[in-house]
This record gives sequence, C-alpha cells and structure tokens, in this order.
Amino acid sequence: MNSLADRIDALLPQTQCEQCGYHGCRPYAQAIAEGEADINQCPPGGSAGIAALAALLGRAPIPLNPDNGVEKPRTLARIVEADCIGCTKCIQVCPVDAIVGANKLMHTVIAHDCTGCERCVPACPVDCIVLEPMPVAHVNDPACANAARTHFQRREARLAQLRTQREAELVTRKAQVHSANQSVLDALARAKAKKQEPKA
Repeated sequence: MNSLADRIDALLPQTQCEQCGYHGCRPYAQAIAEGEADINQCPPGGSAGIAALAALLGRAPIPLNPDNGVEKPRTLARIVEADCIGCTKCIQVCPVDAIVGANKLMHTVIAHDCTGCERCVPACPVDCIVLEPMPVAHVNDPACANAARTHFQRREARLAQLRTQREAELVTRKAQVHSANQSVLDALARAKAKKQEPKA
C-alpha cells in the first residue's frame, strides 16, 4: 500500500526544481505528509496541482505562495550549441541528467528528459541556454513524470555513491599519511636512542 507521501509525490510534476524549498519533489511530498510544508509551494504544479493535493488531503485549495515563485507555462531548456564553451556547469546542476557533454566540448539537452526546472539557466556563465515551450503532451504525461522521478533517484544514488567513495579515499589517505608520519617519528626515535647509547 502506498504511503501518504507516495500518493502526494504521485501528484507532483517531478520537475525537481527546488522552488518549493526542498531538495526535489519527494522530500517536499514527505514534508507535506508530515505537516511541515503547505500544498501551495510548487509553481510548476500551479493551481491544478494545488487543487489535486487539496482533494487528496481533504482541504480547501489555496493560492500559490508567491514566495516560491509564479505559475507559468512549462518550458524545456535548449543549449545554443555554437555558444557553448563546454564548462559542464549545467551538467552539474541538472537534477535528472538531461544534459550530455564533456569538459571543453559542446553540450546538448535531451529534450524528452528535460523537466524544465530551469536550474541550468543561472548556472551557465555564457548565457547559451534558452527556454522553449514544453509540448502539452509532455506536461500532462504521467510517463514523463515517472521517468523524471526515476532519473532523479538514479542521479541521487550515483552522487551518494561518489560521496561515499570520496570519503573512503580520504580516510585511506589520512591513514597513509599518519602511517608515514609515524614511520618518520619511529625512525627519529631510533636515531635519538642510538645517539644516547653509551659508547664502548
């Protein structure tokens, strides 16, 4: 049986834009379920999303909180490839891995995977990302939302694994440095002890 957070999450647009104040749609859904967030903090979901959440929770719909943004048509990002410098900053912030490219090489957006979160726009240092209207079929397609959720979860898992690996490598390096320092201290102690030995 799906939890309340699961049912709330199923109604969210899965843009993973963080305009709600939470790191993605699922944490926001959990916060609503626990009474820590209100139902009017998702600009991409807009008034229709608020109405759906209100119906699920047996509440009256309320206006979108302007502190979280404004309701507007959903968009897709597109990189003006001729202007792209290959800095990878957009790749680093895309919550669903919808941007592909490599350092110092041209990047491009996988349009079908883009959620229109717009997080790549301020990240781009050369303003080479433009926003275009999202097809209506994409906006209202539950399959697109489910795919975005899956891509976000996969990315989060990958980043968590990388953090764990980095932390393990740091612990190993610290242990190696400590071992090397101890070896030096032991050698100095032996040299000092040898100097202090009575001469024959």
